Amino acid sequence: MNKTVNQTVKEKNRAAVQQRTGMSLRTRKMVLTAMFACLAFVLNTFVYFPAMAPFQHFVDVLAAVFLGPWYGFVSALLCGLMRMMCGRTIQAVAGAVFGPILGGLLYRKTKNIYLVFAGEVVGTGFCGAMVSYPLMKLFYGLDAQSPFYYIPFYTPAAAVGAAMGIAVLLLLKRAGVFGRMMDAIG
Repeated sequence: MNKTVNQTVKEKNRAAVQQRTGMSLRTRKMVLTAMFACLAFVLNTFVYFPAMAPFQHFVDVLAAVFLGPWYGFVSALLCGLMRMMCGRTIQAVAGAVFGPILGGLLYRKTKNIYLVFAGEVVGTGFCGAMVSYPLMKLFYGLDAQSPFYYIPFYTPAAAVGAAMGIAVLLLLKRAGVFGRMMDAIG
């Protein structure tokens, strides 16, 4: 009974937002995906740490929670492609796309913000690092002698960025804005 009432309230909120903005849920998610991709690109371009891109993972956590795993994936892919166009290696894509998928799937199943952190770190720090090894060998001729070579580089960046993303989400929850944002996004 209570769940049905909550669903009805959410549907009314979505309808009100759609009427006010004139945008469907899919359009809002596409716009937010592009905005998250651009935010990650700008932050990574102007705030740069050597061999680290923590702001990519910061935005990945936000996108995974607010948009879900697949739109989060698209956001990371778009940002990675823009970074590659500016001279970065294929690691900009390979290292970024697995974190939002895993983090978004974990959040979708559990609604636990802390598991998004774990998903981002494992998805990027392990999966992304393992995928980067053969790609770097194939496209750039770099042989790091071990598929585990990139893990110590990817994991700290993912952990720092994901921690920043979790901190922002917790601040939004504490301020009482998180639920309204989730309802507005859908």
